[in-house]
Amino acid sequence: MVEEQTASMEDYLEAILLLTRKSGAARVTSISDFLGVTKPSVSYALKKLSKRGLVVHEGYGDVSLTSAGRKLAEKVLEKHQLLVVLLVDILGVGEETAKRDACRMEHSLSDETKSKLEGLAEFILASPGANKRLEKLRYYQENLDRYHEDLERKTRSVES
Repeated sequence: MVEEQTASMEDYLEAILLLTRKSGAARVTSISDFLGVTKPSVSYALKKLSKRGLVVHEGYGDVSLTSAGRKLAEKVLEKHQLLVVLLVDILGVGEETAKRDACRMEHSLSDETKSKLEGLAEFILASPGANKRLEKLRYYQENLDRYHEDLERKTRSVES
């Protein structure tokens, strides 16, 4: 059984998966550039991941995921993509902010919560009138400060 990974280790696995999909291979330099970390940090992480049976890396060659590493990387990527959809398409968060936030949140999201969030996203996005409801949500979010100011003003006038 594969032991639980840290958020950092999951980031490495996800990066290797994405780089391999994009260019056919992942190497220490490309992983370093992708994650914005030093090459020695990548080498250290690859040794740890290799000992855990998640990657194969020989010397200065390509880095590849084992089947266990690929499964874990795909699981992390699925969580990331789901969170981006929820944040951008439903909540209206800017794409760059959503990607950063999703990267932080994906590591602590349980399988149960992921499943429930997938159902919620499908329900919201596929239901009749979804666009209109999402427009109303955006309007509400954009006017929330005004709503709170009005509520505060009304509360003060009742208390007076």
